[in-house]
Amino acid sequence: MATVLQRDFKKGYWPQVRRVVVKIGSQVLSSHDGIEEARIKGLARDLALLHDQGKELVVVSSGAVAAGMTRLQNHEKPKTIPQKQAFAAVGQIKLMAVYEKYFSRFQKVVAQVLLTHEDIADRRRYLNAKHTFQTLLELSIIPIVNENDTVAVDEMKFGDNDQLSSLVATLLKADLLVILSDVNGVYDRDPRTHKEAQLIPVVTRIEEIQEKLGGGGLSPHGTGGISSKLSAAQKAAAGGIPTIIVNGLESGILSRVFDPEDEVGTLVVPGENPLAHRKHWIAYNLKPVGEIVVDPGARDAVVQKGKSLLAAGLKEIRGSFKEGDCVRCLDAQGREFARGLVNYSARELNQIKGLHSSKIERVLGHKAYDEVIHRDDLVLV
Repeated sequence: MATVLQRDFKKGYWPQVRRVVVKIGSQVLSSHDGIEEARIKGLARDLALLHDQGKELVVVSSGAVAAGMTRLQNHEKPKTIPQKQAFAAVGQIKLMAVYEKYFSRFQKVVAQVLLTHEDIADRRRYLNAKHTFQTLLELSIIPIVNENDTVAVDEMKFGDNDQLSSLVATLLKADLLVILSDVNGVYDRDPRTHKEAQLIPVVTRIEEIQEKLGGGGLSPHGTGGISSKLSAAQKAAAGGIPTIIVNGLESGILSRVFDPEDEVGTLVVPGENPLAHRKHWIAYNLKPVGEIVVDPGARDAVVQKGKSLLAAGLKEIRGSFKEGDCVRCLDAQGREFARGLVNYSARELNQIKGLHSSKIERVLGHKAYDEVIHRDDLVLV
């Protein structure tokens, strides 16, 4: 039945797909010797054909470190962060040169876009990035996106390019996210250790698959396994964007993806109620810097009734944060049920926790808001 669902979904949805984000993993572009130009050549040909068909394309490409290995004739993957950043600095030039070389053969113009998490987390920079992408697409240019590994440190990193691709897809309100990996899709168990593993053609409840699979494993050149790809698909699905995970090592795979009659890879279908754009940004683009523990009544008001979070329900404040920061909201058992943007600093919340909103001004000497977190800035997780 699942395979029928994939065909039915593609037949109904594929005709409206125009804006597509394609994530190409390191394992697709490289081998133990470094970058594989022949693979980029084939992908550039297939992407150019889609572009000729009227698709707006954004490519999120890994491979800078592998390209650095090729350029420096070093077959050993760097072990330290400074080494990785140095290889990425050298390799990013090589990687873009290869993309430019092969895309230009099909009269396509490409642009380099390097991002850190701060570019997505800061609302102004987020909107600036969005406008830049939109202008490039309007000019019929294909952006090639990568994380800025040369300067990114832990607090500035996305985690891996799977996560980056899903955030770029939601930033641009893409119609589809395609993740090219070195596996055929998502299996019901690890195909490397279970010969009887079956490919899952359609996923509608990502959480169930994640719980069943547990971890994901690492690829030799990549940073994320299948669990990372499911996490990226989950972020995209929350924004109403379907994801298809396919084997990028298969020749002509993109033409199969866009054939509505073909069944290939694993299609992750979003639910019927996607998050509003701003709430998606809060839920997935921001890194929480603190925690608020609330009583059962406050949790129920937020979860069951869609109310704002008030000071009266606060039990404990954890961390040091300022007004406007993103925090996690925890129940009495320490389970996160929401996150949002606070209207008061951690110091101020410690002064007003447990108090009725009418008493805030008396304690603080001012009251900009009745709510600790307004429901418009609050997202259930």
